[in-house]
This record gives sequence, C-alpha cells and structure tokens, in this order.
Amino acid sequence: MRRQVNLRVEEMPRRWYNILPDLPEPLPPPRDPEEGESRLAALPEMLLAECLKQDSSTQNWIDIPDGLGELYAQAGRPRPLFRALNLEKRLDTPARLYYKAEFYSPTGSHKVNTAVAQCYYARQEGYERVTTETGAGQWGTALAYAASLVGLKCTVYWVRAVYDWKHDRRNFMHLLGAEVNASPSPKTDFGRSLYEKDPNHPGSLGIAISEGLEDARRDPKAVYCLGSVLNHVLIHQTIIGLEARKQFEMFDDYPDVMISCLGGGSNFGGFVLPFVRDVLKEGKKIRFIAAQSEVAPNLQAEYRYNFADHAEITPLLKMYTLGHKAEMKPIRADGLRYHGCAPILSLLRHLGYIETVAYPADERYVFERARTFIQAEGYLPAPESAYSIACAIDEALKCREAGESKTIAFNISGHGFMDMQGYREVLGLP
Repeated sequence: MRRQVNLRVEEMPRRWYNILPDLPEPLPPPRDPEEGESRLAALPEMLLAECLKQDSSTQNWIDIPDGLGELYAQAGRPRPLFRALNLEKRLDTPARLYYKAEFYSPTGSHKVNTAVAQCYYARQEGYERVTTETGAGQWGTALAYAASLVGLKCTVYWVRAVYDWKHDRRNFMHLLGAEVNASPSPKTDFGRSLYEKDPNHPGSLGIAISEGLEDARRDPKAVYCLGSVLNHVLIHQTIIGLEARKQFEMFDDYPDVMISCLGGGSNFGGFVLPFVRDVLKEGKKIRFIAAQSEVAPNLQAEYRYNFADHAEITPLLKMYTLGHKAEMKPIRADGLRYHGCAPILSLLRHLGYIETVAYPADERYVFERARTFIQAEGYLPAPESAYSIACAIDEALKCREAGESKTIAFNISGHGFMDMQGYREVLGLP
C-alpha cells in the first residue's frame, strides 16, 4: 500500500490561491480606532507594498514569480504527503490518516513559505533590513534564513519566555546572521517601558509585534514582516494545501476531516483554504478543525474589532480575540499563544465552517499523543504540531468507536529537534 506521494519540482504550484473573492460574505475591512493617529495611513511605512496589494486583491490566483519559485525549490518544495499506515494500525482505526510533512524545510517548519516570499519582495522594493517578532522561534528562524538567501539584514524580537530556553534555535538564527532580542527588550521605546518595570517579563507575541513594528517605522531602510494573521501570509501558505490537493488525487482519496494547530492561523489557513474553496464552490463536505491550547483559545473568544499588537500600532482587525492585552501563561507550544486569529479564518469560524478544540494548558495530553505518533511514524513534531496530531488521533479513535472509515488529513507544521527540553519537562523523560 502506498505510503507517500511526492511531487516533482516542475509540478509545484505556480500560483497561490486567494480565498477573498470566494468568501460567502465580504471580509470586514481593517479600520482606525476612534481616537489617535491613523493606523491605516501608516501601513505603507511598515509593510511591503506588494504584500499590502495582495492583502486586498480580488484575484483568485496570484502568480508566484519565477525567481521566488527557484527559492521555493531551494527550500525543498514540494513537500511529501504521507499515509500514516503504522499509526492507523497502532490505533486499530478504520480511518485513513494522512499528514503533510512541512517539517521538511531548511529551518524545520512551514514558515519558510511566506518568509522567502516577503524577503524576495523586500529585496525588490529596495529595503536593506527586515524586522519581525517570533513566538516559538520557527518564524524568526525562517525569516533569518530567507533574509540570508537574498542578502538582507534581519532583526528578530523573540518572546522572552521562549528565548530563555530555546538556546539552540537562538544560535541557529545567529548562525544565519540575524540579530535576536528577547522581548520585551530595551531596544525599542515600547519594549523599554515594560522591560524597566520587569526585566524578566515573559513577553507575548503581541508585545514582540509592537517592537518589530516600532523598529521598522524608525528606519527607512527597514520593513516589518509578519509571520501570520494577514491575508498575504495565508495566500503564500496556500502552497501547502494546493500541493496536498494534487497529492490526494494521486492517492485517489479526499479528506473528510482536515486538522491543524492554530495560533494566528498561518499553517492552518495554508493547509485548509484550497479545500475550503471546494466546499464553497463545489459543495464538498469537509470538517475543518483548529487544535488550540486552553491558554489561548482565541477561536472560542469574542468576534470583534481588536488590535493585532499590544502597543496598538496596527489598525483594528475584525477577528476572534481574547483581547490584545490578554495575559496568557507561557507554554512549550508557544507559537499557539496569540490573542487573535486571522480575519479570514475568523469570518469562516463565525459562519460555521471551522470548528475548534482547546487542549489542557499542562500539555501532557497532547505530548502523549505526539509520543504515540513518534513511535508509530518515526518523526519528531514541533510542540505546536503535537496539537494537530492529538486532534487527529482523537478523531481516528472516534471513527474506531463508531466503525466509520473517514479520511483524516492533518498538517505537521514543523519538527521538534530543537524542542526536546519541552518534551523532557512535560513528559518527565530521563
């Protein structure tokens, strides 16, 4: 029985998918707060012109430039889709389990898909440096990698709670040439306001975003790059789902359930949105499930306008949010610890197309599920991807109880080779 499908480089998608024109109702636009300076007017000072153009594009398909396609190939695209036969056997389930292997990337995650795109455009637009935030460290590493490929400098503001324990990933970013700062940091006015009150402040993605934005705004040769949430990021990530659609055709199968972890929404959106199109345009029936942590269950919160960052530099976005100043306990899957969800995914959740499940904050449940996957399939997932695996296993066990033979697809967004301390602490490994 076939265990995997690999596409050739020449079969790699040459266009990204933009769901914006296909949404069942218009996406609520970003807006300014009632008081203060215009955040919308400031966006061209902070973000790439091409990415802002893509954010509001009404075209279903956006061409991937040839030069960027070459960077994708260098970064190991296309990536395999695996049939998890050993896991199916171990679970004794009639379900068919498939996982997309986004961990096959130079930095170990899906984040490279938009990092190389944004750095490619930054170079074209004449910038010399990119700034950003990172939570688990995967996005910061990806942007450092992409910047090194095209000859840009890179500055990363890393959530302190993770910066303090992921020493090897920090060294990896340094090896790629990036400047890495624990956030909140004394490097920016906003970061300093928090750092001086508490030098051990654990930080958050919202705080780190504020620092990256402030840094870029004060340097005309720098531009801020975001790793999740905005439409252009989800567009770039649809290369995951577009590849998966071709691969399912080659498996002669099609998903009944699609699952991925969700913090801001980049890997979840990239994996499922091409299939959401099938639901919206062709009447297909698929359940889409976002696996989250109880410390940041943003899709179970309020659907309203909110800032994307702690310092209120960004425009207000209509999204499911816990509040931009919400305090969230650090976890080992810190990439999931974000207060809001991408506006496009939030709208789809609001309209009933996306389900969500939130797992306990101690993470033992999801890491035990990841251990089952590791022992059956042999791949070590990132802590965030453990949530995707846990949800897929839960759904497969429901199929066993009901005697249903469903096709369950899940995305493993990254590997865990630099996260063993987290596994050791949560599972009590010797």
